[in-house]
Amino acid sequence: MEKKISRRAIVKGGLVAGAMVPVMGWLVDARAAAMPPLDPSDATAKSLGFVTDTGKVDGAANPTHKATQKCANCVQYQGKAGDAAAGCNIFAGHSVPANGWCKVWAQKPGA
Repeated sequence: MEKKISRRAIVKGGLVAGAMVPVMGWLVDARAAAMPPLDPSDATAKSLGFVTDTGKVDGAANPTHKATQKCANCVQYQGKAGDAAAGCNIFAGHSVPANGWCKVWAQKPGA
């Protein structure tokens, strides 16, 4: 037995799916906001020289560091301009402060 799908059912399904797109965006934003902040004493954070404030970087241990380098203008930072903290591709599952820094820092294009 073959069941045919009417055009009306397809249109209704499309409208429902279209209405869900903004809802999914809100869920992703809520999940990002719920990420725990990265602990500087975390083993990975320590190995990459992570600090929560770029002004506190040890210049002797990190001679290539510049004061303008911070998470907010790093290509790995997943936040938007003005976010106080956001996710990071290097420290998955954790948020990093916009003013933080680590040895993996790389200039975000256009920043």
